[in-house]
Amino acid sequence: ALGLNIKVIQTDGTQPIGHGIGPTLEARDVLSVLRGDPEAPQDLKERSLFLAGTIMESFGNVAPGHGRFEAQKILEDGRALKKFIAICEAQGGMREITLARYKHVITSLQRGVVENIDNRLMARIAKLAGAPDAPKAGVDLHVSLQKTVEKGQPLFTIYAESPGELNYALHYFYAHQDVIVIGDGPQ
Repeated sequence: ALGLNIKVIQTDGTQPIGHGIGPTLEARDVLSVLRGDPEAPQDLKERSLFLAGTIMESFGNVAPGHGRFEAQKILEDGRALKKFIAICEAQGGMREITLARYKHVITSLQRGVVENIDNRLMARIAKLAGAPDAPKAGVDLHVSLQKTVEKGQPLFTIYAESPGELNYALHYFYAHQDVIVIGDGPQ
């Protein structure tokens, strides 16, 4: 009725996209994708290319079925990073990414395969650590679904601006340790 072109896109939400939960950690992930860092979260890169390609196709900028390819060219030739930097400059400039002062690494208590990551519980831990109000706070995820982990391997790191916020997040985690479920894997 309003003349808007609307398309519904459903994507997999069974685990967080990228490694970071919280403003600074998420910005770090975005920058690593834009810079072509080999350690950049590939799930974030792929989701971004898919969405950007879909948007370009929706507006008729590229032929149907060619959006992802065009988005990848823009990412790989540096135009996406250049535009991101220009947007940052228009909003006061880019700043060095630093994380919150207090941190705690949560490690695996067993060897096995990551069977589930509860996004809601993970987001709650990040919020109790101070994110998004404290931009440098949050959670840095070190594993993903179906990955094999060893006993003692880091699963995620909680960052907080104060010891109290870190303690709130840890208290919540210890009451909800099923935030990451590790099973025996395929038999």
